[in-house]
Amino acid sequence: MAQPKKIRIQYYRSAIATPTKHKLVVKGLGFTRLNQIVEREDTESIRGMVKAVPHLVRILEK
Repeated sequence: MAQPKKIRIQYYRSAIATPTKHKLVVKGLGFTRLNQIVEREDTESIRGMVKAVPHLVRILEK
């Protein structure tokens, strides 16, 4: 069975002065602190969450 494709995301800007929905998206992606890097499955829902907060997170190339 093939491994599901992964995406690496970095939380690089603070969500302090952002709307509550943006804070919930950052938390939903699994971030707990600034400059943290997480690896998630590359699905449409994860891509949509990243697209909702492009000013707070960045996609890292492997």
